[in-house]
Amino acid sequence: MHAAVPDGGPRAAVEEYARRTAGAPAVGGPRYDPGSTPPPPGGTVQETSIVELAYVPTAADATQAIRARMRATPAGRLQNLIILASAVVVLGALVLHLTVSEEPSLRVTLLCLASLALSIGMYLLVPALQGRQVHRMIAPQGEFRAVVDDAGVQVVSRDSETTQRWPMITRYTETDSLFVLMTPDKHGVGIVVLPKRGAAEPADVDRLRAVLDRNATRV
Repeated sequence: MHAAVPDGGPRAAVEEYARRTAGAPAVGGPRYDPGSTPPPPGGTVQETSIVELAYVPTAADATQAIRARMRATPAGRLQNLIILASAVVVLGALVLHLTVSEEPSLRVTLLCLASLALSIGMYLLVPALQGRQVHRMIAPQGEFRAVVDDAGVQVVSRDSETTQRWPMITRYTETDSLFVLMTPDKHGVGIVVLPKRGAAEPADVDRLRAVLDRNATRV
């Protein structure tokens, strides 16, 4: 879902989203339907948690997110397995050629070394190259702001506003510095990257994790 960003910029858009989804003015406070009668003193209401993040994306974020997706999705794990298996086969062939042949062929040796370098390069360098491409595309947007609650995730930048409801992002994985939310398809084609450094305080990271655990499956 895309919409024009309000005149007030990303901050105004985030605040508007929070007002639309919270149902109560206090962040993390009790929620009730604005059209209903407030609960009596001592009564119980449904608790809600809204977590806001502000961050400037980096190339390292994109690279780490791509690698995390490859580890977390079936298609990504299969791709990694094929690359690593190919490297093992090539390495075994090289060792066998060098140890068994009385006069190892220089051509065969170079071919094995080139294939091994290609396998290692695909495993290590391709995610980094993809991450840089992604970062070049989003870097002009400057600071991003995100709101995460039990309704979904909204990410706002200078020129865009994107809202994802939980049925669209059913899985997430966590790294040392990121939460990576993924679509339910086996490739995890769509992702939402939430850097932990965007939280205002460390406790917000725990609150964000709790929201994700309630609404998505950790993988």
